[in-house]
Amino acid sequence: MLEREQLSSISNALATIEQLSTSSSSLDGVPSNLEASIRFAGQQLTQAAGILLRLPQQIIVEALVIFTRFYLGPEGGSLRSNSAKDVSAASLYMTAKISADPVSPRSVCNVYAYLLSEPTRRAFPQAPTPDLESYYLSEGAYYSARVILLQTETIILRALSFNVKVIAPHHLALTFLQTLGVLPSIPSSKSRALCARTVAYLNLALFSPQLLYVTHQPTTLAVAAIYLAAREVEVKLPGNEWWEVFDVDREDLGFLVVALRSCEAWIKAEGGKWSERRCPLTVEEVDHETKHVVPDNEKSNP
Repeated sequence: MLEREQLSSISNALATIEQLSTSSSSLDGVPSNLEASIRFAGQQLTQAAGILLRLPQQIIVEALVIFTRFYLGPEGGSLRSNSAKDVSAASLYMTAKISADPVSPRSVCNVYAYLLSEPTRRAFPQAPTPDLESYYLSEGAYYSARVILLQTETIILRALSFNVKVIAPHHLALTFLQTLGVLPSIPSSKSRALCARTVAYLNLALFSPQLLYVTHQPTTLAVAAIYLAAREVEVKLPGNEWWEVFDVDREDLGFLVVALRSCEAWIKAEGGKWSERRCPLTVEEVDHETKHVVPDNEKSNP
């Protein structure tokens, strides 16, 4: 079993019950269903921007976790005060800046200008081609965007008390697979598939409505991903209750397995909900949407 001292070096700060039950956005009147949709849209935006900036997935994971942490709890940021698109950009810029793959503010601003100007032609195939000038920022627009980017970075750091440490579970999962002896010295098609599905489940967990990356430690997430991937690829893992070697309880493992299996259905439902319009990502759009959305707790009580 892993020693507590070893676990502390690969642990993340987790959300408290109060932070999960009440957010600054909910106190500002944003319904929980709309808040979850905006958070998911912001996470998608962060992932897409990270790919366009050619950043390693490790950095994108850290940015996604910081983005999620920022909106937690009554002391966190509010979607009616801090635009999801700005927090997404600042989270990505900040995590890249302290890594081996920094990106310039101009690159970040240009990528977000492109992503946010895209008319979502997959959803609107009949939409006219936009003005190509909307795909890039003028010099004046860039300096305005840069000021917002740096100001938002400061707001995030202050809200998180400068605790931006994030341990991603991806490398832990691969280490655990080696420890379990299921990765041969000469990779086979099955071992490659096992690693690929493990990483895929860890990436899927980033978009979970249960906020798995801020409620569970990286070791637990890694074990759950391995468990599901091994069952899917039909790889037999050694012994009974092998997860206890990595200090993971059966109850936590069971919860994560159910949560991960339900992710795809929830993501598909979100895609259908916003198939004909873009999810609000600015303060102004959230204010407008909040006036029209029906909270979940009122849908069942007509």
